Amino acid sequence: MRIAVIPGDGIGKDVTAEAVKVLQAAGEAFGRRFDLVHLPWSADHYLKTGETLPANGYQMLRDEFQAIFVGALGDPRVPGNQHARDILLGTRFELDLYVNYRPVRLLDDRLCPLKNRGRQDVNFVVFRENTEGVYVSVGGRFKAGTPDEVAIQEEINTFKGVNRIIRHAFEYAKANGLTRVCMADKSNAMQQGHALWQRVYKEVAAEYPQITATHQYIDALAMFLVKDPGQYQVIVTNNLFGDIVTDIGGALQGGLGMAASGNIHPGKTSLFEPVHGSAPPLAGKNVANPMGAILSSALMLETLGAADEARAIERAVEAAISQNHTTSDIGGSLGTREVGDWIAKRIQK
Repeated sequence: MRIAVIPGDGIGKDVTAEAVKVLQAAGEAFGRRFDLVHLPWSADHYLKTGETLPANGYQMLRDEFQAIFVGALGDPRVPGNQHARDILLGTRFELDLYVNYRPVRLLDDRLCPLKNRGRQDVNFVVFRENTEGVYVSVGGRFKAGTPDEVAIQEEINTFKGVNRIIRHAFEYAKANGLTRVCMADKSNAMQQGHALWQRVYKEVAAEYPQITATHQYIDALAMFLVKDPGQYQVIVTNNLFGDIVTDIGGALQGGLGMAASGNIHPGKTSLFEPVHGSAPPLAGKNVANPMGAILSSALMLETLGAADEARAIERAVEAAISQNHTTSDIGGSLGTREVGDWIAKRIQK
């Protein structure tokens, strides 16, 4: 498997090193070779060369690699984080990675911030439409910097985009023996764009009579995620709302340092990343939690068909948590590198 590795900025470099370490351990344990090609695209690269990624960068990622692994992107030295937008959002759009896949699974009861809630209550997935919505940057500013400034940001919803993400959510539920899908929108206020979500959801749900299809407004869903997360198995929603509720999901898992994600076009080159930021002040201090990155590598292997290797990584992470071989953000005393070492050795055993 040929995989592009973009460590990026800040703690992205720290956690990516541990994810690579664990990938290599899994490959050795199962006799599989991973060809990991490190790409220098980052804030440092942009500030040195003026290049975010080369002119053929998207084509290269699509044609030469089976998957892309990204650490974290973002640096205050780059105005507007242009390099991060080009590398991350650009890749999502150019490779049409329309599925943002966020499994929300609590790995140990002690990590849950909710009273009297445990692993049985926090185990669901969120599918976020990843190529439309307000993130397409349709809009503009008029009289910027004046008291009369006008700023417009349009939300884009297409039948194609809405249909394929909703259908993907139902197909995932069917394939994994799940019986509940919930769609979240704000159709009571955003009546035009979200009427499309309502129509398509009802049409697609009718094709899956074995699955209970429910609907909640996004503000209600956010409340119920905190009050009763156990009611959810699969959630599907738009780009902006998905971005928000998956951070709530990350908190339910024990923090964003535990959260993994995939940006997927089924059957094509896809991108995987932990969802935390680059946290430049923490870079190189051996304090960042690498588990989100390591679990993202497992998600990547699962998507590529290496299910045994993916499960081995997940089991090793669970063991590290249960035995408290973790970083301080989830109650441990180890550094980033030491956590990666422990998980890699556990896999090799």
